[in-house]
Amino acid sequence: MNTDSPQLPWLEPPEGFPPIEMAWGHDSVAPGLLCAGGNLSVNTLRHAYRHAIFPWFSGDQPILWWSPNPRMVLEVNHFKPTLSLKKTLRRFRSSKNCEVRVDTAFHEVINACANSPRGGQSGTWIVPQMIQAYGALHRAGTAHSVEIWVDGHLVGGLYFVAIGLAVFGESMFHRTTDASKIALAALVCMCRRLGVSEIDCQQNTQHLASLGACEIPRATFANRVQMSTTQQEPVWQFAPVYWSELDVLKLAKP
Repeated sequence: MNTDSPQLPWLEPPEGFPPIEMAWGHDSVAPGLLCAGGNLSVNTLRHAYRHAIFPWFSGDQPILWWSPNPRMVLEVNHFKPTLSLKKTLRRFRSSKNCEVRVDTAFHEVINACANSPRGGQSGTWIVPQMIQAYGALHRAGTAHSVEIWVDGHLVGGLYFVAIGLAVFGESMFHRTTDASKIALAALVCMCRRLGVSEIDCQQNTQHLASLGACEIPRATFANRVQMSTTQQEPVWQFAPVYWSELDVLKLAKP
């Protein structure tokens, strides 16, 4: 690490996380980095997400915990698919061979995401330790997958963490053009139908910004998460009628 950066706190269970205001700032080598160590148990992950913290590290690093400022979020009422995606969504919605499923292939989705490095990266942050941890989180009912199926084949999807009415997007993958974006559109529709106002996108990317995501202050995000995680969690499922949420937003027109 850069010697000019502050010392990084090291977690030893059962210690709690430091205040998110202690995360490294923009003048450091790793803006948003809060602490290292600890574990990826279900309870630890739930506690982290409730406090606007998430893990992100590569295979040769210890567990690293982050809380960037500002925070990138997608307010579901501001979802803005591109013209080409609108056309793809209309074709998908009208086809009998296309289907959105939830939580029927979580492990295949997260493994596919692990094999789809983010743009500009040669490796993946979804290391085996993370796959195991989020698999346990899925079995505990806190991590979910949105899956895009065409002709009985899984062609794209995403996985996310949900606590109460707080939703934290994690990663997406596609095997056909726009399949991951269809999964995101389906998640937006579910969120609108179930009373979720925004999806955490963690960090700013041009791709997310093009779909309507924007940055908000970390303190604002943390306050929203604190309120949302106390709400009763809905049943995560998708029905074709949910696509009408796009029509309400007047996004289905060319």
